[in-house]
Amino acid sequence: QFKLVESGGGFVQPGGSLSLSCTYPGPTVDYYGIGWFRQAPGKEREAVACANASGRRTIYVDNVKGRFTISRDSAKNVVVLQMNRLEPEDTAVYYCAAARYNTCSGSESSYSYWGQGTQVTVSS
Repeated sequence: QFKLVESGGGFVQPGGSLSLSCTYPGPTVDYYGIGWFRQAPGKEREAVACANASGRRTIYVDNVKGRFTISRDSAKNVVVLQMNRLEPEDTAVYYCAAARYNTCSGSESSYSYWGQGTQVTVSS
């Protein structure tokens, strides 16, 4: 058992940027894939992006491609989701999650550990 901690959420105007961080305990989690998910009010949680253990393999959901970038710094035990050109539709609680076996997947069932979430609000 271990904890994932998200940070960096907040309020931003449309077109703005936010950087979310997911901090995890090393070294065991160094071998886990890390994914970002989000849940908007009244909607199901959906995948946003993921990175494998090395950070060299990444996957993005279509509606964030070109706007969001996921990166991993194993030396600092952190995965960052850089979000640019934010839209009101990006408003949600954002969660990071860890998946065993170096998995990078858009399926929630692949992830065993979840953070508590951080709120992102995009509004004018």
